[in-house]
Amino acid sequence: MAVKFKDYYETLQVGRGASPDDIKKSYRKLARKYHPDVNPDDRSAEDRFKEVQEAYEVLGDEEKRRRYDQLGANWKHGAEFRPPPGWSGGFETGFDLNDILGRAGTGTSGFSDFFEAIFGRMGGSAAQAGAGSPGRGRRRGRRPSETELALPIEDMHTGVTRRLTLQVGSQQKTVEVRMPKGARDGDRIRVPGGGVDGEDLYIRLRQSPGSPFRVEGDDTEIDAPIAPWEAALGAAIQVPALDGPQSIKVPSGASSGQRIRMKGMGLNIRTGGRGDHFVRLRIVTPKTLTGEEREHFEALARISAFKPRDG
Repeated sequence: MAVKFKDYYETLQVGRGASPDDIKKSYRKLARKYHPDVNPDDRSAEDRFKEVQEAYEVLGDEEKRRRYDQLGANWKHGAEFRPPPGWSGGFETGFDLNDILGRAGTGTSGFSDFFEAIFGRMGGSAAQAGAGSPGRGRRRGRRPSETELALPIEDMHTGVTRRLTLQVGSQQKTVEVRMPKGARDGDRIRVPGGGVDGEDLYIRLRQSPGSPFRVEGDDTEIDAPIAPWEAALGAAIQVPALDGPQSIKVPSGASSGQRIRMKGMGLNIRTGGRGDHFVRLRIVTPKTLTGEEREHFEALARISAFKPRDG
């Protein structure tokens, strides 16, 4: 049966030669944009979110991407497609997209017919992260149960235990899941006996959108607005950090876009230690001025020798 070809590179808005980091960055941007929590009651956004998830499931996995690229670059999105004769995806895809999108117990649809045509529903790769050997924790020939859980980056940093009610296949199950300290977006957590018929359940972690913290590897970054006089004179300000608000010193003569490093205050690393936290300064000016404020700014303009456009 023919299915519609899906150009996963087009879906993630990257070129076919994109690096894994470029693919991950684009995925995170699009996932935040279309996440159902950001677009409540918007079915088109939810559908787009699922397309982005499916594309990343393929392009974010080295082996799946290699197999997908074997199909060639000449297919057009939406064209009629049949797998080449003798094609076998050879994967236990697992990823059911019975995802809970950060809201336990919701989500019903699976991957597209195109995905199933390429990678199948069951097969020989038992080497997926956490899958174990054939027959362990599941019946031979059946793909493992898998779902998604969206967590704030703060919870991934500290580690949390959640009691979740999930729709696993046709069954509703309540499981207790311990997220390890230092977890990252895309990590898989195995819940022994949490899947269909007592088989193992795999939970893929996703970072919830809306956090003030940007994540780059083990480091975090936030923006900190400062007043022009704080930038010129220097100031002590409080900024958000994973461990709660922290005081930092803005040096005199600071520029917009300048970064201040807070060593060892980034994300926990599973093997020990922490990344760094960066504060990117952003100079903001008052939208309105009182008469007195305007007079002071005008006086400064008259007496200042500073020429910002003279190099």
